[in-house]
Amino acid sequence: MNGSDVDSRIADPHRKDRVADAPLDPDFNVKRIEDVTLAGPPGLMARDLMSPYVWREADGRWGMMVRAVVRPGETLTDTGVIWAGWSEDGRHFTMLDTPSIAPGPGEHDAGGVEDPTVVRTDQGYIVYYSGVLADHAHGELSYAAGPSLDRLEKSGVALASSKSEGNTKEATVDRTADGRWRLFYEYAADDASRIGLAIGEDVAGPWTEQPTPFMPREDSWDDWHLSTGPLLTDDKACPVMFYNGATRDARWRIGWVAFDEHYTRVVARGIEPLILPPPADDRGATDIAFAASVVVAEDGIWLYYSLEDRRLSRALIRRS
Repeated sequence: MNGSDVDSRIADPHRKDRVADAPLDPDFNVKRIEDVTLAGPPGLMARDLMSPYVWREADGRWGMMVRAVVRPGETLTDTGVIWAGWSEDGRHFTMLDTPSIAPGPGEHDAGGVEDPTVVRTDQGYIVYYSGVLADHAHGELSYAAGPSLDRLEKSGVALASSKSEGNTKEATVDRTADGRWRLFYEYAADDASRIGLAIGEDVAGPWTEQPTPFMPREDSWDDWHLSTGPLLTDDKACPVMFYNGATRDARWRIGWVAFDEHYTRVVARGIEPLILPPPADDRGATDIAFAASVVVAEDGIWLYYSLEDRRLSRALIRRS
């Protein structure tokens, strides 16, 4: 990384992307990148893979939920199915025999289920996901809950879209010192993706909308699209989001932004992207690196992401 941004051009009081003084000056470096592999039933292995949400259980196992999508050129039956699985090393996962969340039968996710985010509770699991309508074009942030990953029951829409904020999806959540929950999400506005923020009394809401946490930057790699990424919360005084940003032609990269402890101010923001996709021989190829989850382990910080909307990877991140 090449330092953090101190851009103070934004004057809109309803935006929180003015960079304030930080209790520390975070910076991050990528030390190692590894492929992440899955073994599972033919119905899963015949699809491309996106949005790997990975976490650690109390017994040391690594859990994963992932979006499996129809490969390009094949008949589009849905925009995604969500599978779950387990690993002993965080790199090689064995997946369950059947999906944990599948489209339908309700209308709100009849067209597909996408982008899982897992919250571990005393009762089991809450999984936020993007539910897509049968038109494969519109959707809303939904959730399911259950005692295990193979016994999840859908609970409906978690955060509905509105006229100003369409296609709510890509949840990222955290509980702060005041006991309330912060929900970051992606929404569509002005022909672009944006990041929204809401506060709730419980992990399942209801949610109260907050000012926009941060915005695209002019003349930068993230000058048009923004999408939520995972939160690194090992330092509660300065949580960090590894967010996804892109230019207008949707060349996505992974960057970082740091907040104060209540997510009311941006205190630092990386100038250059932290992770880029490897160069492709074909300039017209899908040019996407998209962060999905982060795990603090014994050997460091592991950031999980998808490449080209079809394969999974992880990067070992060091704070410098």
